This record gives sequence, structure tokens and C-alpha cells, in this order.
Amino acid sequence: MIDPVTTEIIRCALLQAAEDMNTTLIRSSYTPVIYEAKDCAVALMDRDHNVLGQSSGLPIFLGNLEVCTRETERLFGSEIWQEGDVWVLNDSYIGGTHLNDVTVYGPIFVDGQLAGFAASRAHWLDMGSKDPGGSMDSTSIFQEGLRMGPTKIYEAGRPCRDPHDVIARNVRFPHATLGDMRAQVACAMTGQRRLTEIVTRWGIDTVMAARDEIFAQTERLERQAITAIPDGTYTAGGHLDNDGIDLDTPLPVNVTVTVQGDTVHVDLTDCADQTTGPVNCGAAQAVAAVRVAYKLLISGDVPLNGGSFRPLDVTTRPGSMLAAQSPAACQYYYSHLGLLIDLVVKALAPVLPGKAAAASYGDSLIVQFTGTDPRTGKLYVSQEATVGGWGAWEGGDGESALINNVNGSLRDMPIEVLETLFPVRVTRYEIRPDTGGHGQWRGGNGVIREYEFRGDTSLSLWFERSVTPAWGLAGGAAGAPPRVVLNPGTPHERHMLKINALPVKAGDVLRCESGGGGGYGPAAHRAPDAITHDLAQGMTTR
Repeated sequence: MIDPVTTEIIRCALLQAAEDMNTTLIRSSYTPVIYEAKDCAVALMDRDHNVLGQSSGLPIFLGNLEVCTRETERLFGSEIWQEGDVWVLNDSYIGGTHLNDVTVYGPIFVDGQLAGFAASRAHWLDMGSKDPGGSMDSTSIFQEGLRMGPTKIYEAGRPCRDPHDVIARNVRFPHATLGDMRAQVACAMTGQRRLTEIVTRWGIDTVMAARDEIFAQTERLERQAITAIPDGTYTAGGHLDNDGIDLDTPLPVNVTVTVQGDTVHVDLTDCADQTTGPVNCGAAQAVAAVRVAYKLLISGDVPLNGGSFRPLDVTTRPGSMLAAQSPAACQYYYSHLGLLIDLVVKALAPVLPGKAAAASYGDSLIVQFTGTDPRTGKLYVSQEATVGGWGAWEGGDGESALINNVNGSLRDMPIEVLETLFPVRVTRYEIRPDTGGHGQWRGGNGVIREYEFRGDTSLSLWFERSVTPAWGLAGGAAGAPPRVVLNPGTPHERHMLKINALPVKAGDVLRCESGGGGGYGPAAHRAPDAITHDLAQGMTTR
């Protein structure tokens, strides 16, 4: 037995170790998608690939990084792990994400014995896809860039020259890409040092005893929370707008949630087959999305670790867009996952009315432009997500101008950074009024973000959730869908939500308007002072 005080000290030490890893990664990275937007996540794991601590970061990687270490061990055997080695992996059908999300991981040895693993996942700016940064119209994984299975990039603490050379020759920004890779290696080394310090201080037996107790405590709390939900089968469904290629065919996503005793089973087999366009993901990411919904709704106050998801089971269908197989394109794997998270909440809303929120705007809403910077003569790529409105809940309005629930602590790009690094001026950035669904509690509003291009560029967009905008609950209204206009108010005005590599000229203006969240409860029940406050703050105009 281990005493509870020591257990809590070790628990906090493991969590702080993960935060230290994340800080190392962000401070060491070369590209703004990591050091400003923070498109990354890290995890510290035990020798059995169970999460000991995971930092703040992208929730969509929740309990997902261990897939990479497990698959490496499955392929090569446990003897493959050697002290000082570091590995890289970005295969979409293993990690589940697009090729730009690259996982770097390594074993941790203490006194010659394997004690655990350190891992991080971060978005690399370019992977050598057919278009700089990534393509909105890819139809095959082979158009999306360099795809790496488990590959050793450091051996005994020294860089392996061959994989470094392969990466450098296959990407458009080798200096920045290898810099971000080294930042992830530094992150892994930070994890190695921190776990070594913890094990050295308390001993491996005490740390493992604390781990077992932490996992057992977590599992008990998870099962208690599930037991409070009435047994039954609950369903919900919606549609993605399209796959980016066939723009006229919505794609169904349906979930079936079965609660029985202290367990939850989520069935994702009733969804579209893997698509021609890039809205597919590996099964590991579909599981991660369900875990995000589970934590949002059922046990958000219970810290994440290896005991968190023992009561949860997820079924996917191989060959579907939620469990895609080669050669399915996967560049925009997260659109259906944002919808999936909201649908799991919607399915359980009738039996968890005090916890369920209306739907959010739900997608990353990517704005990407690339070209030659007239100030420097060099190629650049700008990629950023757009914030929007979240759903209201019983007792509170939805948040406005917040990143979607897939992305968690990811941030929108500061205007000052954007204008400094790229030939663009942001001429408007403001709340988009009247976009949150009306209700007793109002949905959050989206935003208006307007760009004026300072040089000729190539524009790509991926905006979603116009077919299934953010729905309301308990009588609340749906939020407004997104809207994008190129050169608004001119004879050349053009409306679009998805486009790839559209040539635009210096002086062209792009106005992006994100969607709002759903409302909760009948609008007739909204308090008069809340209506007055909304009007005074410009959240509504009528």
C-alpha cells in the first residue's frame, strides 16, 4: 500500500512534468503555428504505454499519443527501445490525423531499465503536399506529402542523418521543419529528465504503486459518474456539408451511445463510407473525439490518465470516413470529429439536461494563403483557425469568439504577428452579432475577420457546418452558419466556403464570418435585463 499524501505528490509531479514538456516545445519551436497558435500536445507515459500526465493542448489528441508507441512496439518488439533513441511517426492510418500532425517520441530509461515514454504531437507547416501547407482538394494520401511510419531519428542521443535528409528534401521549409522537429526532440528529453527525477527521488516501485492507485482512483470516479446516467440507448445524427470534392452531397454522421451500469459504448459504424475528398481519419482519431465528448459531458473534473477510459468502448467501421484505410485522403480529418463531439453530447442531453450544452459552431474554419512575399522574395504559408460561438446551457449563455472544442487551448493568430510575418492586413476583427441561437440562454456569437492582401497570393479555405449548423436544445434556436465572401460589395463579389489554391491579387479583400452556437430554452423566457445587456454590448441588434 502507498499512502495518499505520497500518491498526490507524485500525481502532481507527473502532471507538472507534462506541462514542462509542453513549455519546452512551445518555446523552442520555429513556426507560429506552434509558438503562437500552440497547435500541439504532449504526454508522459509509463512503460506499458498508459498516460501518466498529459499537458494542456489540443483535446483531439486526448489519450491518443500512446497509439504511436504501442504500434512501434507491435511492429518491432519491446527490445527495439534503447536509451537515447527518438522516433517520429505521422501515418494517418496509425495516429489518425493528417500528415502535418507529427508525433515525436522516445523511451525513458532509469538505471538501465525502461520506465516510460515521452511523446509530443505538433503541426508541421508543410509536409511536401501537392500544395504548400496542405490541400483542400486532395483525393489520395499520396497527394498530401511525406508519410512516415515509426522511424528512428535519434540513436543513442545522436541524430540519424538519413531520415533528417529525407525529411529536409521532401518539405518546402526544411530549416523551419527540422527546427520544429528538434523542438519536439527537446520536449521528449525534458520528459526523460523529469520522469528520471521523479523515479530517482521516490524509487520505481513507489512510483508504480502511486500510478496503480491513481489509475484505480480515476477508474472508480469514472464509473461512479457513468452509474448516475440512466441505462439506455441514445442516438443523434447530423451531416457534414460535403467532402470538398463533391460539393452537393452531405455526409451523414450518426452516433449510438449505450449506457449499461458503469460502462459506456459508442457505436460509430453508421456513418458515410470513406470519401473521395480529404474528410477522412484513422480510427484512432475517432476514438479520441469520443473521449473528448465523454470528458466534456461525464467526467470533466477528473484528471486524465491511464484509468480514464477503461469504462468506455468505441466501435468504428473499417472503410468508413471515421476509420479510413489507404489511400483515403485525410487532410481535413477534424471536421467530422467536431460534429461527432457535439452529437455525443446531443444524444445524452435528454438524460443529462443539467450538463449538456447546445451545439457549437464546430469546425476549425481554416484560412490558408501562400505565395512569394514581395517584401523578401521568399515563399511563405499562413495557416490559421477561426474562432466562433459555443452553445448555451441551462444557466448560462454560450461563449463568443472561442476556438472550437476540437482544438482546446489552440489560439487564433494575433493580428500583429500575422501582419508582421505575412503580406496581409487585417482590416476588421469583431463580434458577428445575431449569430448565436436565441433562447432563454443565448448561444455565443461568431466573429468577422477581414483580410486585405498586400501581394498576389494563393488562397485556400475550409469552412464547415452550413448543412448542420449549431443546433439548440430544450427549445433554443440554432446558431447561424458560417459565411465567406471575397471582395464583398464589388462587382467581383464571390461567396464560397471551400476552395483550393484560388489566385487572388494584391488589394483583394476576404471577409470570413464564423458561425454561432445554439441557444438553450425558449427565447420567450429570456430575462429582460439580459436582452437589454445584449443590445447594449452589440451582441444582438434587435
